[in-house]
Amino acid sequence: MKFSSFISQKSLTIPPFLVMDILEKALEIERQGERVIHLEVGEPDFATPKCIIEAGVKALREGKTKYTHSLGLLELRQALAEYYAQKYGKEISPYRIIVTNGSSPAMFLLFTALLEREDEVILTNPYYSCYPNIINFLGGKVNFVNVYEEEGFQYQPERVACQLTPKTKAIIVNSPANPTGSILSPEVIKALAELGYYLISDETYHGLTYESTEHTVLEFTDQAFVIGSFSKRYAMTGWRLGYLIVPEEFVRPIQKVQQNFFISANSFVQWAGIAAIKEAQKEVEEMRATFNQRRKFIIQRLKEIGFDLKFEPLGAFYVLVNVKKFTSDSYSFALDILNRAKVAVTPGIDFGDNAEGYLRFSYANSLENIKEGMDRIENYLANL
Repeated sequence: MKFSSFISQKSLTIPPFLVMDILEKALEIERQGERVIHLEVGEPDFATPKCIIEAGVKALREGKTKYTHSLGLLELRQALAEYYAQKYGKEISPYRIIVTNGSSPAMFLLFTALLEREDEVILTNPYYSCYPNIINFLGGKVNFVNVYEEEGFQYQPERVACQLTPKTKAIIVNSPANPTGSILSPEVIKALAELGYYLISDETYHGLTYESTEHTVLEFTDQAFVIGSFSKRYAMTGWRLGYLIVPEEFVRPIQKVQQNFFISANSFVQWAGIAAIKEAQKEVEEMRATFNQRRKFIIQRLKEIGFDLKFEPLGAFYVLVNVKKFTSDSYSFALDILNRAKVAVTPGIDFGDNAEGYLRFSYANSLENIKEGMDRIENYLANL
């Protein structure tokens, strides 16, 4: 008997997350004693704010290490509801909020509750790599709508309308977006809401916007799901804390899936999350200002060293750069830059075939490292 034949097809066929491939190859180079500049990973280089750490430690010392309610601590859900009321003017019941171990489990819970086999979800191309993988893994299908740098990587509602089918269940909105850094205008969100389908809004990068303002989808419709995360705004990637805001009728179905698959989010981490919302705004604003400084610098340097940049990002901490005059194979190009220049960047193909011929640069690194990385790539291109 060949035991390897028992491996499920869904686990064999799920695509790799190429940014992790690049990161792992970069770590191998570093183990050989060479210094790599990391511009591939979307992870803030800042330490978690002190008030959050202290709240987590305090919770541990007080023995807050047991299971919580499967929907999450009521105190945290109330804090999130108050945050949405203050920031967006949107009143939300805390009983519509489900706390999760990060945004990825939130997506798993959401698509499990929403999709039957062969149901379709509308998604931009380029897109965050994990969306279609999770949807396909759960038996759904993705219907892609291309967005273009010349149009600011914005959804065009009329194109979305042409892609709708009897199987369509929802439209995914990611604003600010990974990998493009684009922010959807309120007019576009309103037009998408008026199409009459559920909107799924990934608001992971809210709070990290520059020269523009983000809007929650809940300002435009209640027939929507919000995916949120503490990872980026509060520099809490390793804490694994996220949340869902869902229509009332979805609370119990999602709660039952949570109970069976995850039980509840980590107790002490939820108490730290309350401190993040209530006490860390000063640190968040300092991080946002620093990201903006880096954003302006990397945009200028990318243009100076010969890259085409028709769209300048206004949110998150990424720049998606057109490199088609250098290559039609972004993965090989990224590997060559890593091997020869010792700079790690993410190939565009990781974000869909409409992002082939692009590279994603993350400016979630120090200005000093970004400067060195740009100098190395400038030298690399001069010798290409």
